[in-house]
Amino acid sequence: MTTTSVTEKGDAGASPASPTGGLAVADLVVERDSFPIVRGVSFGVPLGEVTVLLGANGAGKTTLLEAISGVIPAARGTVSLDGARLEKASRRERVRRGLGHVEQGRHIFAHLTTEENLRVAARGDWTLAEAFELFPELAARQKLRAGLLSGGEQQMVVVARALAARPQILMADELSLGLAPRVASRILATMRGLADRGLGVLLVEQLAALALSIGDTVHVLAQGAFAYSGPCATLRENPELLRRAYLGEQAEERR
Repeated sequence: MTTTSVTEKGDAGASPASPTGGLAVADLVVERDSFPIVRGVSFGVPLGEVTVLLGANGAGKTTLLEAISGVIPAARGTVSLDGARLEKASRRERVRRGLGHVEQGRHIFAHLTTEENLRVAARGDWTLAEAFELFPELAARQKLRAGLLSGGEQQMVVVARALAARPQILMADELSLGLAPRVASRILATMRGLADRGLGVLLVEQLAALALSIGDTVHVLAQGAFAYSGPCATLRENPELLRRAYLGEQAEERR
């Protein structure tokens, strides 16, 4: 008999990634107007896996991603990629070192074509063919202004543009927001495929069941701290455990 715990500290089932591979976050505190939004969380995002971050609205998920990518500063704690510290690096430098961030809201350059949106972030030997292999729908839209694309197509452009910068870790915030279920499933399946190719994915998602179906490890954020950390399979099989984690309650699962 084994035990998986759900605690306010969220210290069960997962630990920060190895300092030689993936993203490692340790004791990260993030404040807004001197009020703590994220309260000392520690976790890892290994290469080749989908790490899911769940939580109710206002739990601090977007704030956590923004602190990791440098959109906002962290008050305390460390962020490392492949063992190299990032918390004092600029946002541009974090991208250069391999940290990608797809922010919530489908931020595109509406007046530019699909192709121009993709090329603006390209690094190294990246080609348009890579984007079209991932999202064939975009091939026929490459000369169309991005502002005329459907919501799903715009989200595909945003994801492909982030990948054009050659990240090792891709953080994605609410990819399914405002999309039809079929389109959301298509894009989240792509996240699983990217991880299977060796990318590390940190996925914040409102569609918990769908995210758990493609993820490896999950952390549930409640009131700025982890209420659960462990295998996605455990929460898939125990909806009550998931509900209690969302509420920040302590619980114990025996299996």
